[in-house]
Amino acid sequence: MPPSLPPESTVAELVDLVGPGTDVIVPLGNGEPVAFLDELEARADSLEGVRVHQMHPLRHRPHHTGAFGDRLRHISYFLSPDIRADFAAGHLDLVPNDFHRVPAILRQRCRRPLLVVATSPPDHLGVVSMGVTADYAAALLGEVPVVVEVNPDMPRTAGSHQVRLTDCAGWTTSPHTLVETDVRPPDDVDRRIAEFVAERIPDGATVQVGVGSVPSAVAGLLVDHRDLRIHTELFGDALADLVESGAVRLTDGSGEPTVVTTTAFGTERLYRWLAEEDVVTFRSVDVTNSPRGIARLPLVRAVNATMQVDLLGQCASESLGHHYVSSSGGQADFLRGAQLAEDGRSLIVTRATALDGTVSRIVGELTPGSVVTGHKNLVDMVVTEFGVAELEGRTVTERAAALVSVADPRFREDLERAAHGLLDR
Repeated sequence: MPPSLPPESTVAELVDLVGPGTDVIVPLGNGEPVAFLDELEARADSLEGVRVHQMHPLRHRPHHTGAFGDRLRHISYFLSPDIRADFAAGHLDLVPNDFHRVPAILRQRCRRPLLVVATSPPDHLGVVSMGVTADYAAALLGEVPVVVEVNPDMPRTAGSHQVRLTDCAGWTTSPHTLVETDVRPPDDVDRRIAEFVAERIPDGATVQVGVGSVPSAVAGLLVDHRDLRIHTELFGDALADLVESGAVRLTDGSGEPTVVTTTAFGTERLYRWLAEEDVVTFRSVDVTNSPRGIARLPLVRAVNATMQVDLLGQCASESLGHHYVSSSGGQADFLRGAQLAEDGRSLIVTRATALDGTVSRIVGELTPGSVVTGHKNLVDMVVTEFGVAELEGRTVTERAAALVSVADPRFREDLERAAHGLLDR
């Protein structure tokens, strides 16, 4: 006989669990409990020192703008486009981190934690799934009080992000359409970059790519490969298409899953596919992004993007000068993991220019104030539409020459002069 469910609460009753100094932890993206945060903001005038901890929100909210002062403040671990201006204006805070370390950071800094998650409807055993995201929230299950907001639109997916309603501090139901993240179709430049990347991914490789036009192009070029594995922090529509193509192995003799992620961003088609196809396993980010765990995978090929690369190979992937765009995410996690893996390789991709070709992304020195996300000692290959710069094991002079060779030809002469002055020779 299936267990009886605990009685459902109202959203207002669940927000009653928030007291002075509560650290409300909510998942990133579509894992956000929309109704709970709506009610929390509606009560902001009566709150005291409440913090909302979250990466990459997909909905812009009043508390992002500093509307409630210190009564209700947002603590970000990765800026989404909607909240960049709020951070620049000082209305919210940003905690530097590598993605796999976020659960440990939350354990350290949250004194009165309350985890609030959006989930699928319960199954016959009263178990709900966090659906399209596991991230840092799944790592905290069983450690901190958890509140569940059931969303009938959330797909049920497999993984370590399951919650028994009998183990919750309370639950409610609130339907909300999942936010879609559409990707610009790859253009000719994206496809040229993707061709260089795909040439360096062999059959049997374990692939990590993100969501975007270049990753979409890369995935599209891998459909004729065989026995690929996917181990990535972000799973998008293009990777679903790659799985459907038959290029990805769906079984493993050891019983380990072969398609693993910690969160999914994409279109309604992707969310429907995840609900219908039981092939993707969601793990907490301290598992998916653990450099030690990545290092144990076969033929790791990690593909990540950057905004600017200097002639030493330092990659500014989260800020340009003092203008913060995002945060570190999992770039360093996968750079380290690929470097530690047997036969592992990592590829940093970028267009050679920005601002309609007027600015080179390969530079003599990073824009002053830029944050180095990809440490020069971890960067293996840098890929532009003009080729691949192999950096691992090369001298400073050889690195600079390789990077100049993949810059836009219009900027190479200036970069060569910068290379001569690199060590003040």
